[in-house]
Amino acid sequence: MNRAETLLMNNPARAWLQRAYEVPLLQRLGAGLDGADVVEIGCGRGVGTELLLRRMGAAHVTALDLAPAMVQRAQRRLARYATRVDVQLDDACELPLADAAVDAVVDFGVIHHVPAWRDAVAEVARVLRPGGQFVFEEVTRHALQRWSYRTFLEHPEHDRFSAEGFLAELARIGFTLPRPAVTRFFGDFVTGVAVKPSTAGPGPR
Repeated sequence: MNRAETLLMNNPARAWLQRAYEVPLLQRLGAGLDGADVVEIGCGRGVGTELLLRRMGAAHVTALDLAPAMVQRAQRRLARYATRVDVQLDDACELPLADAAVDAVVDFGVIHHVPAWRDAVAEVARVLRPGGQFVFEEVTRHALQRWSYRTFLEHPEHDRFSAEGFLAELARIGFTLPRPAVTRFFGDFVTGVAVKPSTAGPGPR
């Protein structure tokens, strides 16, 4: 992320949106994290991680980010949850976890920043236990093509996904969505809860 998006994503308005809108929507779509071992990819300064612990009942969160400054900010913010959270510097395309290690992976609008986004989705499938949840809210290419995004923010230029394309990749790997994903603002955003099959591993990368 460039400086403009870092400021946009790390301010009180963004935190309010996560608390007041995103978390309740994800819960209505079936996100069940009570007592779960969770990974959050792209944790930023730790606001989403704190919501996973306090509002969604996660037992433990491994919070990952690729920016050292964000990892440091999250570590400070989440210090009070020392026994329930680990904050680490890591890449969404190379998650530092064994196969079938966690109950849920949460993505608060991070994967659209990843050039090899299909690899990140495959990693999500790899680390989830059978029946585990991939909880996501994502920004699509429809938003990234808008003047405001193109002018002020930086994103990968190639292989951007639409809402339909993102959901198709989840289906190709083998995820199911018990409740239909929700799109907003003419397809700019897609939000949902996908479930890894209970009887088979992820499909080919």
